Amino acid sequence: MSFAHNTYKTTFDELAQAHDETGILRSRDYFNSLIKAEMGKGISSSRIVLGGFSQGGAMSIFTGITCPNKLGGIFGLSCYLLMHGKIKDFVPEQNPNKDTPILMGHGDADPLVKYAWGQKTAEVLQGWGWNVDFKTYRGLVHSADPKEIDDVEAYLAARLPPLEDTSNSGK
Repeated sequence: MSFAHNTYKTTFDELAQAHDETGILRSRDYFNSLIKAEMGKGISSSRIVLGGFSQGGAMSIFTGITCPNKLGGIFGLSCYLLMHGKIKDFVPEQNPNKDTPILMGHGDADPLVKYAWGQKTAEVLQGWGWNVDFKTYRGLVHSADPKEIDDVEAYLAARLPPLEDTSNSGK
């Protein structure tokens, strides 16, 4: 039986066995190239937030905590920690995102990416010293919820305050 058909039986520790390390690292490198390109356009990395849902959230957390640049924020919804047995090997020595707040949200009725996987991800990251705010959405399956979207909006507003308007300076 394949992993995809047995997620309801798969434990958090068994997830790592199904990970495509080469593909994950290739995706992370691509995300980092996008960050570098934005920085090349004058965007401060502290104004860049990585986030996503499901596999996008998993990649955002993986990329965020292994990113060589200080980010403005990291969030993952209905996701889990990729390569949790090896991820510390990919964290830069200076660990620029150790203090970057991480928002995680997960429905407690998610049959695809189990709620327990999200909880365990938050526990593992907190145990390693990351600042993780894990929010539970009662009755939510593998989907989004208006309250969850409101929480992401509040997180983004806190992480990315408005820039000073300089368009009228000097007048």
